[in-house]
Amino acid sequence: MRKIIVGVMGPGKNATANDLQNAYTLGQLIAKQGWILLTGGRNLGVMDTVSKGAKSAEGLTIGILPSDNQDSISSWVDIAIFTDMGNARNNINVLTSDVVIACGMGAGTASEIALALKGSKPVILLTNDEESKVFFKKLSPENVYIVESVDQAIATAKTILY
Repeated sequence: MRKIIVGVMGPGKNATANDLQNAYTLGQLIAKQGWILLTGGRNLGVMDTVSKGAKSAEGLTIGILPSDNQDSISSWVDIAIFTDMGNARNNINVLTSDVVIACGMGAGTASEIALALKGSKPVILLTNDEESKVFFKKLSPENVYIVESVDQAIATAKTILY
């Protein structure tokens, strides 16, 4: 039976302290569910912190990296997939995920959300960015779930997945 893969997408260098706190806890709770964590794999921001949280709870982590640069990989990633595709790798991230959780907001995150919605993937938004919530919910009301906390994100993922 195929394992559930949860993609967590979020800002890299522009991640806020709140984004990082949420990411760490998300990683822990994803691992505790027995789900596999998928991120952009880099050693910064939400990607790094959510992977660190998952590893702290003995989870399995996958990183889909935009380049072939070994130095950019998070030390918390178990399986690194080097694409040398730049931002085009975002489509791989979301299509490989059974559900996508957007933790925070940035241009890269917005592109991943848009690609997920185009691919009819469910997206859970965990962000304080009100404009993003309105915009993405309007784009795909049936596939966008807005939450206010990490616990709500996990509960929503369970509802979607089971």
